[in-house]
Amino acid sequence: MNKTEKQEIVNKLNSEKQKVEKRIEELKELTKPISPENAIGRVSRMDAINNKSINEAALRTAETKLKRINFALSRTDDPAFGTCTRCGNPIPFGRLMVVPGSTTCVKCSG
Repeated sequence: MNKTEKQEIVNKLNSEKQKVEKRIEELKELTKPISPENAIGRVSRMDAINNKSINEAALRTAETKLKRINFALSRTDDPAFGTCTRCGNPIPFGRLMVVPGSTTCVKCSG
C-alpha cells in the first residue's frame, strides 16, 4: 500500500469517527431515563420505553464501531497495517476503503 492509499484510509477513518461520535451523543440523549412522573399515557409510556431500549442497542453498536475505528487508527503507523493477520498477504485497498478496520483479507475472514 502506498502513502496516498494509506492517507485515504486514515481520512476515511477520521471521517467515520466524527460521524460515529456525533451519533453516540445523539443516542445518549435518547437513552436518558424516562421519568415516571411524566404525564403521558400508559401506551405512550410503553412506546417510549421500547424506543429507549432500541436506542440503547444502537448506542452499544455505535460504541463498538467507535472502538474498532480507534483501533484501526492506532494501527495505521504500524508497518503491518494493511496486511492480513492470518495469511500475511496484503489486504486489498478496496476492502480497506469499505471496511477500514479490517485485519484480515476476504479469503481469511470468511
